Amino acid sequence: MAAAAHGHTPAAWTGVIISFVGFAIAGVAMILPSPLLVWAGLAVVLVAGVVAKAMSMAGMGKQPSPHVYKSVEEQNEARAARAAVAA
Repeated sequence: MAAAAHGHTPAAWTGVIISFVGFAIAGVAMILPSPLLVWAGLAVVLVAGVVAKAMSMAGMGKQPSPHVYKSVEEQNEARAARAAVAA
């Protein structure tokens, strides 16, 4: 997994840290009988998902693989190049 850089991005780490804080708030709120604080903690967890997605869309997430072709034309060019090498 480490070779694929799964989750090793600023967007992923930020999302995890904010989620951890939200779960901690909700966990403490369950010990203290406070339903409002439980919902606040869960709201923080939801915000973490939004923040992580926004950061990922802003370019701080996993970058696309350079091995993925951008268009059908590029795929056809790559196939032709492989066929020429194989011949």
